[in-house]
Amino acid sequence: MPSLKTLFLETRPQYLLLSILLVVLGAGIADYYGSVAWDRFGLCLAGLILLHISTNVLNDYFDYSSGIDLSTQRTPFNGGSGLLNQGLLTPGQALLFGLSSFVLAIPIGGYLVAQIGWTLLPLFLLGAVFVMFNSSHITRLGYGLGELCAGLGLGALPVFGTAWIIHGQPEGYFLFASVPSGLWVANLLFLNEFPDEQPDRIGGRKTLVIELGFRKAHWLYCGLSALSFLWIAGCVMTGAMPLQCLLAFLSLPFAVRAVSLSRLADFGGNFTLAQAANVGLVLSGHFLLAAGYFFAA
Repeated sequence: MPSLKTLFLETRPQYLLLSILLVVLGAGIADYYGSVAWDRFGLCLAGLILLHISTNVLNDYFDYSSGIDLSTQRTPFNGGSGLLNQGLLTPGQALLFGLSSFVLAIPIGGYLVAQIGWTLLPLFLLGAVFVMFNSSHITRLGYGLGELCAGLGLGALPVFGTAWIIHGQPEGYFLFASVPSGLWVANLLFLNEFPDEQPDRIGGRKTLVIELGFRKAHWLYCGLSALSFLWIAGCVMTGAMPLQCLLAFLSLPFAVRAVSLSRLADFGGNFTLAQAANVGLVLSGHFLLAAGYFFAA
């Protein structure tokens, strides 16, 4: 049996902060358009963290089983947890852990559907598909579907869903507010795929980096990063977001640094710094956007 420390490290806890910020942003949106039901906030937080853990662990399992992690040069942003490679966790134990985390989230989802209504169920089912099949199947389809599903599953959908659950019903403005999350998280995965081009190719994945080549993929990454800020500015100008959401522009230096340092395809120290800046953009962007909504409320 693996130790509790090993299981904790397998969750990749440093990345779970994203789930917390997604739920906080959803709560900020709900607060701006009504109020925050803190009991539902807690349920959304617990459910999303469990699903995020399941995503991380299943990704480790499938990447190890397909041989991707065996040929990946590990960095703080590539190669998974490394625990399966080190023999501290068996593939069977990782699979069981990932599936268990997913199963633990089901009663939370069932309770929220009972409270809010059956219209919430398709959102949960779509999220379940992303958790269970993105690493194993969707990333092998190509056409940017893997990156899109990441942006939806750990970005736009949790923000939209949290705002819906806390508010009690869906609003069109929730969709506008969730778009930057989708772009930031999709780009988070996208940039991390650049150093993994060869291992992903060997493992049968069809990432945008493989399909487009480094230069075109980098331009697309830059475009999506710029689009996230243009979207926020446009929404503020049209009244779809409150003025205070412009606080998110304080994270722009992270975006500039990530774009600048990732322009060379050497995947050395500078690229790792670019990935770190990209993480800084995602985390600070969500925090500042949530702060904007709470201040506006």
